[in-house]
Amino acid sequence: MARRSRAIPPHTAAPTLPAEGIHRGSGVTVFTFAPFAKSDLELVRDWLRAPHVAQWWGDPEEEFAELESHFEDETIEQFLVAADGKPIGYLQSYDPHRIADHPFGDQPAGTRGLDLFIGEADHVGRGLGSELLQAFADRAFAAGLRRLVADPDPRNARALRAYLKAGFHPIGERDTPWGLVTLLARDLCSGGGQEGLTMRNCR
Repeated sequence: MARRSRAIPPHTAAPTLPAEGIHRGSGVTVFTFAPFAKSDLELVRDWLRAPHVAQWWGDPEEEFAELESHFEDETIEQFLVAADGKPIGYLQSYDPHRIADHPFGDQPAGTRGLDLFIGEADHVGRGLGSELLQAFADRAFAAGLRRLVADPDPRNARALRAYLKAGFHPIGERDTPWGLVTLLARDLCSGGGQEGLTMRNCR
């Protein structure tokens, strides 16, 4: 999942997301996206070591070092995700136009990419992934973004189902420095958000 690269000036940068917010999913779960802090590192290290995370994110220690380095990377925003007040996962958002030679630099202005995992094993398989994605999309589009993209491993059926259920559509498979991925997108004007939010922002 490594995305370390040379940053370029932000003249085409997508809007920065609000620092924190509370967002209700499509069900009854309330999600919060708090700025990721160094005090959260050990919790995320434990999550990266969990088999259901390591299967798709790779070597836990390499990924931990990468996440830690993001504190010094102005192109990436990191969040600790909580469901009903309990920390359950990690999400990072990045502007591909601010990362030199990024494979998704061909996406339209106002695009941000995202990567996430649910670290708490007892919260996996409960449909929270799609709710979390829906809540984050509502938040991102309200902040002025036009598109979100994600790039799960084509073999990760659970992740693909979650993205599709949350309104993402497949663009196609792509070779990237971190392997073959399925590129998916969710657009502001594609619908599926909080009632009235999407259409208001599309006018």
